[in-house]
Amino acid sequence: LHTDQSAHMGIVNARVDVGIVNGKQAKPHSRPYMVSVQLTKRHTCGGFLISDEFVMTAAHCWKGYPEILTVVVGAHDLRKSEISDRVEVKSYIPHPYHTFCSHQNDIMLLRLQEKVKLNNDVKWISLPKEDVSGDTLCSVAGWGRLWMNGQSSSHLMEANMTTINHTVCQHKWGSKYFEASQMICAHGDGGSCKGDSGGPLVCGNTAAGVTSFVSRERCNSPERPNVYTKISAYLPWIHQIIRNIK
Repeated sequence: LHTDQSAHMGIVNARVDVGIVNGKQAKPHSRPYMVSVQLTKRHTCGGFLISDEFVMTAAHCWKGYPEILTVVVGAHDLRKSEISDRVEVKSYIPHPYHTFCSHQNDIMLLRLQEKVKLNNDVKWISLPKEDVSGDTLCSVAGWGRLWMNGQSSSHLMEANMTTINHTVCQHKWGSKYFEASQMICAHGDGGSCKGDSGGPLVCGNTAAGVTSFVSRERCNSPERPNVYTKISAYLPWIHQIIRNIK
């Protein structure tokens, strides 16, 4: 580890199945850390490599399915992904305090059945050493829906986002939904919509957040900025998991 479908039960104003709206197609393999988390070989969430053995995603992406999740690495167009790019998940490690009754602690590690082979198309992304400040230019990417009720993209899409001060976020979402100690929010012309929870909010060269939830009424709403799990708040837990596995 290097350091550098519907809303939750009881949550009526936020949706957790999110993707990219008003974005552009990413340059193929320009984000080699991105993975497609799949259930029965269908894209269900985004995720990202944090080592050759672990993927980080959102905890709400796994609901105890009997089927084994798989991840597709090194992909740009999911229709053309090779069978050799697919890796089974060996174990699911959601944060122990995550529940489906709230958005808190919405982070999960997936340990892969086998280590991925790193190359130009498959690399991990570093995790942050500290919190990201407000008004920082970041970006998101994913294969989710291109608009609120529209079709999903088979190509990886991306959009720029700017982080927002946590006090402003808390005012816009309310303390029922937004917990400043463990969440980041961001807004931009493009951003998250339906279909790609679990992907990273990338600030600089690090993954600062995990895509968690957006406004239920409107994708990328300025009144309800997109919300991400703050990775820096979970570094001790992440490092403990990795150490215990090694």
